[in-house]
Amino acid sequence: MILKDRIAIVTGAGRGIGREHALELARQGAKVVVNDFGVSLAGEKQDSPADEVVAEIVAMGGEAVANGADVADFEQAAAMVQQAIDTFGGLDILVNNAGFVRDRMLVNTSEEEWDAVIRVHLKGHFAPLRHAGAYWRAEAKEGRQRAARVINTSSGAGLQGSIGQATYSAAKAGIAGLTLVAAAELGRYGATVNAIAPVARTRMTVDAFPDMMAGAGGDGDAFDAMDPANNSPIVAWLASADAADVTGRVIEIEGGRVCLEEGWRHGPHEDAGQRWAAGDVGSAIRALVGRAAEPERVYGT
Repeated sequence: MILKDRIAIVTGAGRGIGREHALELARQGAKVVVNDFGVSLAGEKQDSPADEVVAEIVAMGGEAVANGADVADFEQAAAMVQQAIDTFGGLDILVNNAGFVRDRMLVNTSEEEWDAVIRVHLKGHFAPLRHAGAYWRAEAKEGRQRAARVINTSSGAGLQGSIGQATYSAAKAGIAGLTLVAAAELGRYGATVNAIAPVARTRMTVDAFPDMMAGAGGDGDAFDAMDPANNSPIVAWLASADAADVTGRVIEIEGGRVCLEEGWRHGPHEDAGQRWAAGDVGSAIRALVGRAAEPERVYGT
């Protein structure tokens, strides 16, 4: 019960990884706002399963309420944060998980597909985070600083890139960058901000990576490395008061393996001491490439 009486919002919590997050946070004692807008993988509106997740939480003796907000709608995101405050008396934890995919090779991607994926993933992280952050700032100014926690959802696609997922990769890379800035800005209000890069068998991944997803798990008591529930204990700990010393980090989770990602860092450099002449740049850059670590390969190459 590491989250006893803490109040959480989990977005995209009707299915898959988000559902498992909501259930695990409830098992650990949190009161949960279960958000799910109810869309297909292509982003088409359908019935939300949020009420079913709420019923599961209540059946296990927990407290939860459903929310159907479009998290990328600025006003609906504000109302979702307010629902947590009005229903449970505050907000301590925000787990940004909602998203969908429209995978295409870059030259086949339409403007509508680009806008939709960037909106749901990147703006859908920004809007709830912005309103939750404003609440925590107000609480801190009133002398009621909370042990606030944000867990965003990036992806290996955003960290290393993925063939056929240019839009998704760009959105998830943006989430990693947003995490760094939010951690630096919100720390003064008692908030930590981290991100996970989960690996799991969900409706988003089973079609994109059928071979990898089909090979997961086994019979009987064999450990299923692709079970989406594998990600949720890490999220629960990051959401706890105990995690106050960990912020601005991206953690990849694959089965029982957790990996602390090391993102963009200053590497080898060459200072000309003056403006570079264009003809001198090539040899200098090639020398730096020779001294630098090899980048990880893009998924699918």
